[in-house]
Amino acid sequence: MINVNEALEIIKKNPGSFGTELVTLSKSIGRILKEDWHTDRALPPYNRGTMDGIAISYKDFENGVRTFEIEGIAAAGDQQKEKKKNGFCFEIMTGAILPIGCDTIIRYEDLAIENNKATINLDRITKDQNVHFKGSDRSLGERVSRINTVISSAEIGLGASIGKTEVKVAKLPTAIVISTGNELVDIDKSPLPHQIRKSNVYRISTLLASLGIECDISHLDDLKEEIKNKMESYLNQYDIVLISGGVSKGKFDFLPEVLKELGADKLFHKIAQRPGKPFWFGRRKKCTIFAFPGNPVSSFICMHRYFIEWLGHSLGTPLRKKLYAKLTHDVNFNRDLTYFLEVNISSSSTGELWASPQKGNGSGDLANLVEAEAIIELPRGKNTFLKGEVYPIYFYK
Repeated sequence: MINVNEALEIIKKNPGSFGTELVTLSKSIGRILKEDWHTDRALPPYNRGTMDGIAISYKDFENGVRTFEIEGIAAAGDQQKEKKKNGFCFEIMTGAILPIGCDTIIRYEDLAIENNKATINLDRITKDQNVHFKGSDRSLGERVSRINTVISSAEIGLGASIGKTEVKVAKLPTAIVISTGNELVDIDKSPLPHQIRKSNVYRISTLLASLGIECDISHLDDLKEEIKNKMESYLNQYDIVLISGGVSKGKFDFLPEVLKELGADKLFHKIAQRPGKPFWFGRRKKCTIFAFPGNPVSSFICMHRYFIEWLGHSLGTPLRKKLYAKLTHDVNFNRDLTYFLEVNISSSSTGELWASPQKGNGSGDLANLVEAEAIIELPRGKNTFLKGEVYPIYFYK
């Protein structure tokens, strides 16, 4: 049995590799960028107005001119105009290209306009005010987004501004989620007294969907030959296989034995943690295998703590930032194991995050996950965790 940090190191050293693909910009949200982006023109591409008003030459104002003859209107989308004479101005709209001969914009709020003349009602103005100058954001050819960035709506807007109709992104893995056990029935069935509805496969598959990964779903009864025949096909077909149940010490937990017979390399089996101790992780050729415990909270913890970490390493970037919070209450845990505890998070007026424990009824208490929003990781090696002590948290809501 290994500890949590050892398990994480093994996971980091065994990432998947799925290649890259081109997708349209509108379909790239949440994907991992696999190219640097550079501007194809300066940003902004011309001197532009940032206020509605008049565009003047500051030199005219400096020379005492306060009332300007309006020569015309510069609207957004118009070709650049040119001021012909001293003491003249252009009305200008936000986003319009600044006319030649003008360098300063006065807001309509600071003007009086009558008989095609604009009078400035200010004693002082600043040269270049209310002008967004060409290239002041980024110059031509400058890098504006780096490889391995998670594409957000901000990157979508930037990509559109530099003409990125297609985007090179990390290809996502093919996946299957498998439930095991004779006690499980589909969610549209009425369970008999000795049965329960499948829940883990729906939870795991929807988490994958939130990460952009489409997956298939299957079920295996507790029959060794059936498990072996189907698993061999799955291991050949998919990049990742995620299994719920069948990896503990029960007489019908055939998966570790079957995976060995099929030539899978076990990288670890069992972690010194609660919940989620029986987790099995390994590989066969290009397929990575996550065999989680069947108890719902156990598989939930392992999915959020280990799978998301592994996927980030596989795609080239962390998929979440590491956060820390202080405990609101003392917690006692008298086992030599890392303890993953469900918590709710609040923040103080001084910017501190506080984690309030939501202790449930063990690894089978799926309902308690709904009452919390994050997991706090309490390290192995101590039994008492005091109010105010700081530990890592992982949001799942």
